[in-house]
Amino acid sequence: MTSELTFRGHETQPMADTYSPKPPKPWLAVTRPIRYILREQRLTFVLIGIAIATLGFTLLPSNQAPQRYSSAIFDSFPAELESSHLTHRPVYNERRFGIQNWNSGGKIPLGLKRKGKRIVVTGGAGFVGSHLVDRLMERGDSVIVVDNFFTGRKENVMHHFGNPRFEMIRHDVVEPLLLEVDQIYHLACPASPVHYKFNPVKTIKTNVVGTLNMLGLAKRVGARFLLTSTSEVYGDPLQHPQVETYWGNVNPIGVRSCYDEGKRTAETLTMDYHRGADVEVRIARIFNTYGPRMCIDDGRVVSNFVAQALRKEPMTVYGDGKQTRSFQYVSDLVEGLMRLMEGEHVGPFNLGNPGEFTMLELAKVVQETIDPDAKIEHRPNTEDDPHKRKPDITKAKEQLGWEPKVSLRKGLPLMVKDFRQRIFGDHKEGGSSTTA
Repeated sequence: MTSELTFRGHETQPMADTYSPKPPKPWLAVTRPIRYILREQRLTFVLIGIAIATLGFTLLPSNQAPQRYSSAIFDSFPAELESSHLTHRPVYNERRFGIQNWNSGGKIPLGLKRKGKRIVVTGGAGFVGSHLVDRLMERGDSVIVVDNFFTGRKENVMHHFGNPRFEMIRHDVVEPLLLEVDQIYHLACPASPVHYKFNPVKTIKTNVVGTLNMLGLAKRVGARFLLTSTSEVYGDPLQHPQVETYWGNVNPIGVRSCYDEGKRTAETLTMDYHRGADVEVRIARIFNTYGPRMCIDDGRVVSNFVAQALRKEPMTVYGDGKQTRSFQYVSDLVEGLMRLMEGEHVGPFNLGNPGEFTMLELAKVVQETIDPDAKIEHRPNTEDDPHKRKPDITKAKEQLGWEPKVSLRKGLPLMVKDFRQRIFGDHKEGGSSTTA
C-alpha cells in the first residue's frame, strides 16, 4: 500500500526579514524628558540657574553699554529734557543708527556721570599733541597716543606712564592701524620747515597716506575724526585777514609744497570721506602756536628767537622783518580743538590769535622778556615765505564760542621758563615746565 504525500507549501508562513517592534506610543515622546528630569533631579539645578541669572540681571546697572559705541549724542540733552524724569540713558552709535547729535554743549542730565571716551591722538607725543593728551586725561577719557617719535618726545607724556587710562604705541601712520576708539585726533605730521623739508616725500606721504589710514579707521569703527590742518593752506595769501572761504595762493611745486599741498589734499580726503562714506569729520586750520614743549631748534620764529636770546646769540630776522604773523598760546589751541571735536559743525575753522605782530615786533617782545641787550641779525628771506598771516576767527567765535585768552606777553614767559630749563638744566629754574 503506497502512502500519498501531499504538498502543503501554501500552508507555511513566511519568516519576516527584519524585527519590527511595536509602534511607539505618541504620549511617551512627550513625557520621556519630564520623567528623565524628575528621575535625575535636573529640575532642581534648572531652577537654581534661573534664580541666579535673574538676581544677576537685577543687580547690574541699567545704563551700562559697550565701550565702543559713542556716547556723544547722549552726553548732553536739550534744556526741555533736563527736567524730565529720565533715570537712565541708552547709548548707541549715532552714525550707525542714523541718529543725529541732539546737543553738544557738554550738559549732562541730573544724576548721570559723564562716561569717558576712548580717544586716539596721532602725534600725541609732540608739542601740541602732548598738551591735548593732558586735557583729555584730565577730563577722564582713555587716551591712546600713536607716534613714531620723529619730532615727538617720550618726555612730553612720561607723566602719564602707569595710568591705566593711558596707552602709547610707537607707530607710523603711513602704515595701517586697527583700534577700537570713539574719537580720532589726527595731528601726526612734522609742522616746522626744518622738519618737513628734511624728507619732503615722507612729509606728503604722512599727510596723504597717513590721513587715508586714519579716515579708514574712523569709517570701520564709527569714530569721529578731527584733522589738524594748517594756515599754510592759504599759502602767500592775497586776502587779509584770511577767512575759511578763501582758497589760498599756494605754489604747488615749491620747497614748502610737501606740507602746504599735503594738508590741502588731507582736507580733500577728509571731506570726501564725510560726503561719500558718512564719516563724522571736523577740520581745524591752525595758525602759529607757541608754548612749552616746542622743539628748541625747529626753525619756527618764536622758538628760534627764544633759544637764540637764551644762548646769547643774535636773533635772526629773515628779509626786512616786516612779515606779519599771529601767535596763539598752546592752551588756547587745545581748547579750540576740543570744542570743535565735541561740537556739531564740520568746519573748516581758523584757530589762531588775530593779534598781529611783525617779526621785528616779536623780536622786541623777546628782548623785553629775556635780554634787553639781545642782538638782531638780518638774513636773506627764505623761499615762498608768506608776507602776511592773520586769521579771521569770526566763524569760531559764533559757532564754537571760542576765542584765544592768553596774550603774547603773558604766554611767552611760560615758554621761556620751559626753554631755559631744557637748555641749561634744572639748576637754572627747577621744577617742571608750566602751562597756562
